[in-house]
Amino acid sequence: MRQRLSLPLICLAAILMFASCESVKRFLSRDLEEEDYSLGELYVDEYVKEVPYVPTVSEEARRSGNVNALGIERGPDDNEELYNAIQTWMGTPYRYGGNDKNGVDCSGFVGHIYRKVYNINLHRVANDMQEDVTLISKSELREGDIVFFTNSKGRVSHVGIYLKDGLFVHSSTSRGVIISRLDDKYWSKHFYKGGRRQ
Repeated sequence: MRQRLSLPLICLAAILMFASCESVKRFLSRDLEEEDYSLGELYVDEYVKEVPYVPTVSEEARRSGNVNALGIERGPDDNEELYNAIQTWMGTPYRYGGNDKNGVDCSGFVGHIYRKVYNINLHRVANDMQEDVTLISKSELREGDIVFFTNSKGRVSHVGIYLKDGLFVHSSTSRGVIISRLDDKYWSKHFYKGGRRQ
C-alpha cells in the first residue's frame, strides 16, 4: 500500500514542481521586462535623432589651409592634438557600453579622448565623470571641457567634449561620433553643466 501511494505522490510532486517552474519563469520574464523598461526609461532622452552639424568655413580659410582635422576653421589657440584625436573617431557608430571603434557610447568616447590627449583617466559612467572635474557654467566653457546633459528625470545621462563657438563632439545614439551645436533645441534644453579637468 505504501508503494502504491508513493508513486502517485511522486507524480503529483513532479507536476507541481514543473508547473511552479513555469510560473516562476513567467514571473521572472515579466519582472525582467519591467526592469528593462525602467533601464530604458533612464536613457530614453539620450536617443536624439539628429542631423550632424556641418561646419561652414570661409573660402579664404579653405584656400589657405587654415582648417583643422574636423573641418573647423583653425584658431591660434586650438589644441591640434585634441582635434586630431577626435578625427580618428568621427563616424564611429554608437553602441551602449561600447568602448572601441566598432562602437562606442558617450562616456567611452570622452574617456578615450581624455586618456590620449590629456593623459587623464575618467570614470566610465557619464554621471560619475562629474567627480573628475570642476563643474562650470555654459558661459565659462573652453576647448576640451566636458559637457554634461540630463535626461527627463534630471539625471546626467550624456557627455561630450566642448570644442569652440558653441560646438561639441559626442557619441550620439542616432549618429555615432559627430559634432553638434549646444544651441540645438534638444541639447540646449538638456544641458546641465560643463566640467573642467582638475
